[in-house]
Amino acid sequence: MDVNEKRTSKREESQMVPQPVKGEAGLVQVDTTWGIIQPLVVAKDIRAVDEIEINEFQEKRLPIIDARTTDFYDVSTIPGAKNIPHNEITERMNELDRDQPSIFFCNGPQCPQSQSAIKNLLKAGFPPDKILYYRGGMHDWVTMGLPLENKKQ
Repeated sequence: MDVNEKRTSKREESQMVPQPVKGEAGLVQVDTTWGIIQPLVVAKDIRAVDEIEINEFQEKRLPIIDARTTDFYDVSTIPGAKNIPHNEITERMNELDRDQPSIFFCNGPQCPQSQSAIKNLLKAGFPPDKILYYRGGMHDWVTMGLPLENKKQ
């Protein structure tokens, strides 16, 4: 049996990014029913990173790429992240820094958007040593209580 078949049944309306519980500072509501669990390894030579490495990238102002569609990015993102949606990544490869690795993320461990972006970059010949993968995405970032940036402000 596939691990995704063992999960809680999908809800009619999903909530891909954990949301604050009104009146409860530091408490978020998580929807466990959406998406398909993604593997930790995207492709050969692509290294997964964690929140500590993202923090180091932020401090050094290195590239962090939010591969989600703009509608998600506009609501909230990891501070300092640039939005290049997964479905536009090959057309916008020239916006990536080929001298520095970039961290790619999406909604979380059950979201395929950053994996799709990474696979498309590799097919287009982008160097794998310049691609890092944050599988935890917004899901883990929010549930760890890390700061968010709202682009619609």
